[in-house]
Amino acid sequence: MSPRTGRPSDAPPPSRCDVAVVGGGIVGLAVARELTLRHPRASVCVLERESEVGTHQTGHNSGVVHAGVYYTPGSLKARLCVQGARELYAYCEQRAIGVERCGKVIIATHPDELGRLEELERRAAANEVMGVRRIGPEEIGELEPHARGIAGLHVPSTGIVEFGTLAHALAEDVLAAGGRIATACGVRRMAVGARSLHITHAHGVTEAGRAIVCAGAWSDRLAVAAGADPNPRIVPFRGAYLRLAPARRGLVRSLIYPVPDPSLPFLGVHLTRRIDGEVLVGPTALLAGARDAYDLGRVRGRDLRDTLAWPGTWRMMSRWWRTGLTELHHAALRTALVRAAARYVPELQPEDLQPAFAGVRAQALARDGRLIDDFVFSATPRALHVRNAPSPAATSSLAIARHVADEAERAFGPVH
Repeated sequence: MSPRTGRPSDAPPPSRCDVAVVGGGIVGLAVARELTLRHPRASVCVLERESEVGTHQTGHNSGVVHAGVYYTPGSLKARLCVQGARELYAYCEQRAIGVERCGKVIIATHPDELGRLEELERRAAANEVMGVRRIGPEEIGELEPHARGIAGLHVPSTGIVEFGTLAHALAEDVLAAGGRIATACGVRRMAVGARSLHITHAHGVTEAGRAIVCAGAWSDRLAVAAGADPNPRIVPFRGAYLRLAPARRGLVRSLIYPVPDPSLPFLGVHLTRRIDGEVLVGPTALLAGARDAYDLGRVRGRDLRDTLAWPGTWRMMSRWWRTGLTELHHAALRTALVRAAARYVPELQPEDLQPAFAGVRAQALARDGRLIDDFVFSATPRALHVRNAPSPAATSSLAIARHVADEAERAFGPVH
């Protein structure tokens, strides 16, 4: 099952506001909170399409607070993840939200992976991730007694949190500061007027001085409708998790990850202890037939057409078809997924695992077939769009919010 989400308000949307934030996931709520802190006299409203906040990527993830090891030095992901993790820990302490710096080990099981492990160590140093160190087989066993590998990295600043709870706290902050959150208020279009944006949604029209669009899996559609370049397009990847049976949770103390392929924005099959004590195994990474394909059989015609009509989809598949077959194998056969995780936890058996939940990663895909591996933002008249914000966006949310608020002020001037 997915983590808990909250319904902070059933207030109707205003007819006018200074800033409309489209999207009530963790990034949109963090942006709204940042704006209310910076501009306490401004009217800020969040327009969320679902009946609750944090319904999609915020509420369907593994709950990992990433440290910043994986990301290209100098990228927005690298900078905002490291800053955001530090701010997230401080915020959770301030708000008494359960969070744990449990650390993780990234394990190499084959000599071919050692070069990639060294690259991760280099990136960790360049990104100023504190405490990362190379470890050998004995230290792997000390940290994770049931894990095996020829070398690894220990990342002590990686943590776990329930992002649905965090999103709910951010929503409470927005409301306490005088902001509004309108749920069941999907935005249909935005039209630029002489002095404002006219945002048409499920309850009518809101006139806003400007908008920040944090629409996750639907971000490209709203951006293009507002006049932005259609490149990149969002394609949905469904990631399904299994969970360890309660009696077998002792196989994992914290987080155990493989050495990922640096050319892909996915981290491979890993084992993740959660804040509630559960241990997840996964995820898979399948191109999905809907942008909310939490059920494997869910297909939405428009979503599928948008994916298949995009030239980048076919270029991506022609390059990564072998990887796609492996992911299909993992999704179709529990034994295949278990076999992938048992490379570094050999005691793991298929009967140790139970079904858990699935999430959908809103992944930006370029026209040339590149899977975009950084946060992407674009501007249209009176609107700033968050175009690509998959993992580690939840970890980075407070830092992303500050970045977005800065960019909006540079593009449109201060909020009045």
